[in-house]
Amino acid sequence: MKKLLKAVLTATLVTAMLAGCASKKTSETDASVATGEGREELVFVNYRDIRDLNPHLYAGEMYAQNMIYDGLIDMVEGGFEGALAESWEISEDGKTYTFKIREGVTFSDGEVCDAHAIKANFDAILENSERHVWLTMMSVLESVDAPDENTFVIQLSAPYYPMLTELSMIRPFAMISPKAMKDGSTMDGVTEYIGTGPYILTDFVTDEYAVFERNENYWGDKPEIKKITVKVIPDNQTRILALEKGEIDLIFGKNMIDADALQNYQDNEKFSIALSDPTSTRQIVMNTTHEILSDKNVRYALSYATNKQAISDGIFYGLEAVAETLYAKTVPYCDIDLEPFTYNAEKAESLLAESGWTKGADGILEKDGKKFEIELLYNSDSVTEKNISEYLQSEYLKLGVKLNIHGEEEQSYRDNMKAGNFDMVFNISWGTPYDPQSSLSGMTGPVYGDYAAQQGLEDKAEIDEAIDKIMLSVDEEERQELYEFVLTRLHEDAVYIPLTYECNKAIYTSSLDGVGFTQSQYEIPFTDMFFK
Repeated sequence: MKKLLKAVLTATLVTAMLAGCASKKTSETDASVATGEGREELVFVNYRDIRDLNPHLYAGEMYAQNMIYDGLIDMVEGGFEGALAESWEISEDGKTYTFKIREGVTFSDGEVCDAHAIKANFDAILENSERHVWLTMMSVLESVDAPDENTFVIQLSAPYYPMLTELSMIRPFAMISPKAMKDGSTMDGVTEYIGTGPYILTDFVTDEYAVFERNENYWGDKPEIKKITVKVIPDNQTRILALEKGEIDLIFGKNMIDADALQNYQDNEKFSIALSDPTSTRQIVMNTTHEILSDKNVRYALSYATNKQAISDGIFYGLEAVAETLYAKTVPYCDIDLEPFTYNAEKAESLLAESGWTKGADGILEKDGKKFEIELLYNSDSVTEKNISEYLQSEYLKLGVKLNIHGEEEQSYRDNMKAGNFDMVFNISWGTPYDPQSSLSGMTGPVYGDYAAQQGLEDKAEIDEAIDKIMLSVDEEERQELYEFVLTRLHEDAVYIPLTYECNKAIYTSSLDGVGFTQSQYEIPFTDMFFK
């Protein structure tokens, strides 16, 4: 059955590389969803509200920010292309980036988007630089200048190889109308969400819906979909029922669709499904400062005791492949030779015994009068994480490890992870285009849980130093060697238990075309979508 599912999914992907969505908030729109032909409105669904769409901060939904705002450049397959910048030049020493700004572009409020407006945005971002420390770029960005209305210059104190990648990200280097700033600043909020992007936010009701309409003054190719309504439906089953009833056109996202839903729609004529290439790594992070987990032997034992293949097959029907390393080999610089921790319960038992753990009368391991009891923190909004937690709780108990599982709502879960308030915690790598450079850079400070989890490592300082060198290296061979050093150390230190490689997913009405995936897992390519 699993082989058949994979075959059918592959066939579906070949025939449905593209597709779209539909939108509207009224019951009249819901009734029109199923008609397809000639439609210019799309209804999309998300599990939560669009939230704060300030492009220089991190609270808003990224797909929505991407609809409204543009940056200087975009990441595309094989490299970069101009957005608000038509072209750019990099000085021989790699320290000066000179951008030619596209002429005739205006914000949706009529304000001109020239080099001076772009400088105003960079000034606002730099004013709040402490909020952006996860970007190593911020430590080498020396100055910005707009010598004339068509020229924008960024001066660095040192060459920085991920520069274009970071400029192409959805945030924080996206441009908002200076009129929407508060006295030239965005760090304390903005007055309106005004950009130069393909869509304009025209209406929203918190926790209910948001309406985006096509920007008729958009500088690029105008999308065929004129109106997109985003409905807020937190529950997975309710989303599926809404799709079945024709109330929505598209469900899109890694965490929006479970494997069961994909299986159910594999041969349904009314709907199509799509899967991306691996985007990020689903993982468990072990806190090396924890009394029990500070022992590398114990971390090795838990790594060997984790049956990743069973998780891949039993929970994801094989749709998420087993993750043998922290990053997939398809990620730049990560195709290196590392010996995976393949499931081996006997080896796990041996390592625990070697560290002095023996089973007590109740079957739980003991050492020096202390029980082997640890807690796994997960995001309670993720059904998948809960399922994996329950499976591991059962499996680890066979070894004599008492795993207590604890779910918290997303913000609390993230706050505790960042603060290091965990024994073990679920996490994902940052995914494309942030892996590996940005997610590794985030390990050198308290950005997420990685920094706290690695504090018990003897070689932590050495790893951080190598990561800093990676970001500033201008030698490709040296950079690859540094990546290999860092990834090998983290693998051999067994801070992480990689589980599976996540992929992006979509289920949509078959009258939609243009549904695909971009270089960023956080974008939804609405501009490519249309109804057949």
